[in-house]
Amino acid sequence: MTQVIATTPGLFPLPDWAKDELADLKGHQKTDLISGDESGEVVAAYDQAREEVISIQQDAGLDRVVEGQFRWDDMLAHPLAVHDNVETKGIVRYYDNNNFYREPVVQGDLGADGGDVAADLGAAADHVDDGLQAVLPGPYSLADLATDEHYGDDAEFLDAIAEFLVEEVNAFPDVETLFLLEPSLVENAPEDGEDERAADAIDAVASAADAEVVAHTYWGAIEEKAYAHLMDADVDAIGFDLVANHDQTVYNVQEYGTKDDVALGVVDGQNTLVESPETIRDRIDWFEQQTNTAYDTVYATANTETFYLPVNKFEDKLEALANAADLEAAEA
Repeated sequence: MTQVIATTPGLFPLPDWAKDELADLKGHQKTDLISGDESGEVVAAYDQAREEVISIQQDAGLDRVVEGQFRWDDMLAHPLAVHDNVETKGIVRYYDNNNFYREPVVQGDLGADGGDVAADLGAAADHVDDGLQAVLPGPYSLADLATDEHYGDDAEFLDAIAEFLVEEVNAFPDVETLFLLEPSLVENAPEDGEDERAADAIDAVASAADAEVVAHTYWGAIEEKAYAHLMDADVDAIGFDLVANHDQTVYNVQEYGTKDDVALGVVDGQNTLVESPETIRDRIDWFEQQTNTAYDTVYATANTETFYLPVNKFEDKLEALANAADLEAAEA
């Protein structure tokens, strides 16, 4: 019998009070964005916002709780943006939307200078007794968002990114689940040879985690060859965006199979229309029917990050996800 777990890929919208307070504390210029050496007042504001959003997730009834990633001014590029050997340069577009991030330019050995994400997770762990979920950019997407001025070779650079993320994972507190976010597998599909290296890099990060690992893709479906290689990675589940492209996703699974567990992006992280629990459940059932598989676990999630949404719509979508999981349990 399939277990439905209500969760999200993180990167939440800041509460309105926190936006105002942090704007006053941090300023409004590119140089005022998170760098890893924030003042005590800024740290306190983020801590308060984190505690608040953890309570919101718990009250909504989510099965997995993330720390919110409020400090990720540069979205998925954040772990590099705060690295000592990375210089953040000009503002560049974040995939195909109206958000922007500072281009992280790697100028030295990435080494073991991680711990920023782990520190935020540790702070969250103080407020989560069960179901803590970690979120990281996948190695292929993080390399895709960055510029290399040190390694001089794409394969070596990807390996270095993967090793950097492994060190971050090694510093994690106990977590139930790790979501590796890999939109670049869709948005900038790897070429021949690169697709195998991308899967190997994901495998390296996943193997370091003492948790269930989901390689979550979104903004469309993965190209066939890249998907076939991703299946070789030692992850527990692959995440699919059923909002953006469900037909190609179903074809990939029909042709190449998938893991015993699956993550399904069944809620639109960028659209204010709030899906009903029944609609969410119908999308899960449809996918199981189309792929002729009863999965051990389905992670029911938003397809993308949710920082695009107004806070009230974001909270409504959390409740809808949690209620959809409860519907499944009630029917079972």
